[in-house]
Amino acid sequence: MIYNYSNKKILILGMGLTGISCINFFLKQGVKPKIIDESKHPVLLEKIPKNIEYRLGTLNHKWILESDLIIISPGISSFIPILVHARSLGIEIISDIELFSRETNIPIISITGTNGKSTVSKMVEKIAKKSGYKALLGGNIGIPALEMLDEKADLYILELSSFQLENIFMLKSKIAVVLNISEDHINRYPKGFKQYQETKLSIYEKAEICIIHVKHQVKSNIYNKNFKKWITFGGKKSDYQVYCNKKNAILCHNNKKIFELKKTSLYGYHNYENALVALAISDMMKFPRNCVIDVIKNFSSLPHRFQVIHKAKGIEWINDSKSTNVNSTQVALNSLNITGTIRLLLGGDRKSANFSILKNNFEKLKIKIYCFGKDGEYLSKICKKKSIYVNTLTQAMQLIKKEVVSGDTVLLSPGCSSLDQFSSFEERGDLFTKITKEIIS
Repeated sequence: MIYNYSNKKILILGMGLTGISCINFFLKQGVKPKIIDESKHPVLLEKIPKNIEYRLGTLNHKWILESDLIIISPGISSFIPILVHARSLGIEIISDIELFSRETNIPIISITGTNGKSTVSKMVEKIAKKSGYKALLGGNIGIPALEMLDEKADLYILELSSFQLENIFMLKSKIAVVLNISEDHINRYPKGFKQYQETKLSIYEKAEICIIHVKHQVKSNIYNKNFKKWITFGGKKSDYQVYCNKKNAILCHNNKKIFELKKTSLYGYHNYENALVALAISDMMKFPRNCVIDVIKNFSSLPHRFQVIHKAKGIEWINDSKSTNVNSTQVALNSLNITGTIRLLLGGDRKSANFSILKNNFEKLKIKIYCFGKDGEYLSKICKKKSIYVNTLTQAMQLIKKEVVSGDTVLLSPGCSSLDQFSSFEERGDLFTKITKEIIS
C-alpha cells in the first residue's frame, strides 16, 4: 500500500528527536505539518524549520481536533483526554514507528521487553554486521526510525518501548521478540499492569517469526494465533536454553551445547539470557554461528547496565543506572555472589510500582540500602533495619565512602526513573561514576 499524505492535515505531538524526524519526513514528501510541545521552552526548538507552525505550553489545542493524522512522540501519553476524544471522532493517531513501517519492505527485527532490549539490540546489530549485512539500529536506541530511511540497508533492527508500541498497527516484523515483562510504567496505563503487558505483546501481531519467553505463552495466547513460526526460550523444555552451574553458563539449542559463557565478559543470568535471545534471532536470520559466537565472546556490557566501573582493594563498584524498574533491581541483586555487604543505592521516582517484592531479597541478603530521591523515604520503609534515607545520590555516596570495606560491592541499581533529580539515567550513572573515581583516588 502506498500512503499519500498530501491532502491531510498533519499534526506532530512532541518536539524531541522523534518529532524533528517526523517534520523532516513530511517535508521530504512535500507536506507541511504543524507541531505542538507541552514545554514552553523545548530544548530542540531551534531545530524547527522556520516555515513550520508550532504551539508551546499545552497539548490542549484546537489543532488536535482539526487534524486528519496525528503523529505522537513516545514521551506523550496516548491516554490523555483530548487524544481519547480525537480517536472517538475518527482522527488517526500513530507513532513514528508506524509511519516508518509503512515506508519499507526491508526485513525488520523488532525487540522489546521491560529490561535488556538495548543489550540484545546491540548484540544483534554487531552480529548482523559481522555476517556481512548492512544493518541499521534505531527506534528507542540509536537514531529515530524515520532517519534510517535515508540510508541503504539490508536489515533494520528496532528497539521498541511500550510507549512506541501503543500506536503501531501495521508493523510487519520478520522477527519479533519480547524479552521479559515485569511491573513498570504503571502510572502511564489507566488499566495498570495488564494493559502494559498487552501493549508489549502486541509486537507479535503481524510478525513472521515470534521468539517467545515461555512465561508469556499462556498470557499472550500465542498458540491461538496464526503465526507462521514461533520458537521459545527461557525454560528447560524451550527451544533455546541457558544451563547454569556455579562455574559456568552454557547456551544451548534443543539441549545441544553451543557456547560456554565463562569465555565472555558477560555477568549475571539476565545477560546470559540476553545472549541466548541474540543467538535465537541470529539462527532465524541464518547468520553464521562463528560470527554469533565471536560477537558474544567479545561483547562488553553497555554503559549504565550492570557495568563494573572499578574493582580494587576487594571492593567492586557497579553502575546499573539503567535500572528504572523494580524487576531490574531484583535481577541485579540475584546476579551478585559475594561474601561482603551489598551497598545498594535505591531511589528516584518509582512510577507507582510496588517495591515490596524486594523485601524477601533484602531480608535474606547481607545488605545495606541507601534510599534517595522522590520516593526514597517510601523505599526506606520496606526493610527499615537495613535502610537509611537521604535526599540525594551524592549524600548516599558520602555515607558509603565512610562505611565501605574490602569484600563489599557498591551497586547503583535504583529501580526508579531518574527524572525527579536528573535529566536522564545516563546523567545519574555518570555522577555515580564520577564520585566513585573521587572516592577511590
